[in-house]
Amino acid sequence: MTNKRLIRPVAAVVAVAGTVLGLLTATSPASSGADGTGAAPATAPVTVCSAPPPGQLACQAQVMPDKSTAGLRTHTAKDSVALPDGYGPADIQSAYSLASAVEAHAGKGRTIGIVDANDAPTIEADLALYRSTYGLPACTTANGCFRKVNQRGDAAPLPAADPSWAVEISLDVDAVSAACPDCSILLVEADGAGVDALADSVDTAVRLGADAVSNSYSAAETAVTDDSSADGLPTRRASYAHPGVPILAASGDAGFQLDAPYPADLTSVIAVGGTSLARSDTARGWTETAWGPTQRPSGAGAACSAHIDKPAWQHDTACPGRTVTDVSADADPFTGLAVYDSTPDPADGLPGGWLRAGGTSAATPLVSAMYVMAGPAAAIKDASSLYAHRNNLNDVAGGQSVSIPGSGHECPATSYMCAALKGYDAPTGLGSPNGLTALKY
Repeated sequence: MTNKRLIRPVAAVVAVAGTVLGLLTATSPASSGADGTGAAPATAPVTVCSAPPPGQLACQAQVMPDKSTAGLRTHTAKDSVALPDGYGPADIQSAYSLASAVEAHAGKGRTIGIVDANDAPTIEADLALYRSTYGLPACTTANGCFRKVNQRGDAAPLPAADPSWAVEISLDVDAVSAACPDCSILLVEADGAGVDALADSVDTAVRLGADAVSNSYSAAETAVTDDSSADGLPTRRASYAHPGVPILAASGDAGFQLDAPYPADLTSVIAVGGTSLARSDTARGWTETAWGPTQRPSGAGAACSAHIDKPAWQHDTACPGRTVTDVSADADPFTGLAVYDSTPDPADGLPGGWLRAGGTSAATPLVSAMYVMAGPAAAIKDASSLYAHRNNLNDVAGGQSVSIPGSGHECPATSYMCAALKGYDAPTGLGSPNGLTALKY
């Protein structure tokens, strides 16, 4: 990091969005139903975590309330009629060409670290039900596959329970299980959603042996900038820099933003954006487009940092700072994952049980698990290796612009900062994983 700062006033960033980005043009993608059918969705998703106050970060989970079912239900992996709504392990493994790696037990003996705030008191039992539903091997404290600790790395005392973050935690552990059934899971629960608590938890996850760390939360970078420091950069950057351990973070669910998301804006972090994933008759069997707004102001996070210099390995021309995102995966709640969380969340109208969930909170643990499956990451200290091996990713193009009308953060729908165009773009980065090759370096 150089000493020269790129601290740009909001007006200057608006100019970047409205003028410089407008120079990049392409045919506007045709809109279609977010469920891949062309039909308008019937119900808007619920944003599980509300906007955080300064110094706090919010989880990035979104849930379809009409796909939530109270209570325990009996399912078997062989009975497709009884399976819950949403994509399951077989879908994720097919979409991202992971089946052969799963058959070879990729990730066995390796650990994915998951950092979240507060406690999900029933998470181990919920995870057991999810995995038995899909015929996945048990992952428990008893067999050494699952471990839950506080931000200091101790089994007790755990932080206070929080129903919104419990949804996030369930989404994270189920997404990891779907992509990598043989990965061990280390869940680190921060005392709260403050910057320091979550950063300490990342350090703890690495100290306890995580091979990659998934962070499904964010806040606007100006809300966490340390004004007392000489460089004016976001605080606690060192906690998200662990060479040899990929650190991944969600790009956010608010579409294009003038205020970039932290910690995804950090150059040591692999920023994960979001797609809409649908079955198709293509050779791949799936199509992916940018996840854009439908019935509520949500979509894959994209931004140009006003505080972080552009890393040498990023070469897009419209953003003079760090561009978010690097890589992406399914995040659209309309094409979301089946998740089991038994903790009722009355504030969000979720009774506890099966639900269909998305947000970049889904994409981040998915890609994090794939990094663990890919093997030792001694040479990985940031996202640069992805840019060097971009041909091994699925280029994502098409879908809605993620610029949300009326948000005050609009940018031209023809710009790569707001729409998934051929090649690199901010909402989906370089694309989505096509097997593990691009993640091995």
